[in-house]
Amino acid sequence: MGTTSTFHPALIYDDNAAALADTGLPGTFGQLREQVELAGVPLDRLSQVILTHQDIDHIGGLPELAHGREKPLEVRAHAADKPYIDGTKPLIKLNAQRLAALTQGLTDGELARFERMFSPATAPNVNRTLADGDTLDVDGGVVVIHTPGHTPGHVSLYHRRTKTLIAGDAMVVSEGRLMGPVPAMTPDMDSALRSLGKLAAFDIERVLCYHGGWFEGNANDRIAELASGS
Repeated sequence: MGTTSTFHPALIYDDNAAALADTGLPGTFGQLREQVELAGVPLDRLSQVILTHQDIDHIGGLPELAHGREKPLEVRAHAADKPYIDGTKPLIKLNAQRLAALTQGLTDGELARFERMFSPATAPNVNRTLADGDTLDVDGGVVVIHTPGHTPGHVSLYHRRTKTLIAGDAMVVSEGRLMGPVPAMTPDMDSALRSLGKLAAFDIERVLCYHGGWFEGNANDRIAELASGS
């Protein structure tokens, strides 16, 4: 669409399991696969995908990721965003014109898989829902934090071993500074700011934002400022 964007999915893995948080835009699967394999994780080791929320730049790589696998992926998302990811409701922030623009570069096979996967006629894409406080059994434990506002079912993930918050779009990093959710893309800013207040319960040393990447240093203090509207 005339711009270049960088996204930051998160790969969480140990000797027994590997999970991917978010999947990129439609058509970016090749880059996603390359980065997963550069981390030393063969794609067939990936057993679960965690979708932080329903936006197309987070779910768009799912059809290619799931295609042709011998063992089906476990796809997890919050129940409030599940019907949108399953295709039984239209994505909240994506109209038909923008969807057409985002998918126009796909091959015929990619486009067919995309349309089939997000059609209400297919089996549900999300086969296990997430709830606030759930702990995922990978690499020492990952805690699910329901952080609505950006979407109703937005979740953030706290990786206990490294004290890392995988923020999805609950926050962004801009010019090295941790910032709150983008207002133009956040239908319920009041809820989004209240969600940031929930993060005070966690000892956070690093934040990974899907847009902007890493933030390190005084993360809890900065998140408290954002939650208060500063």
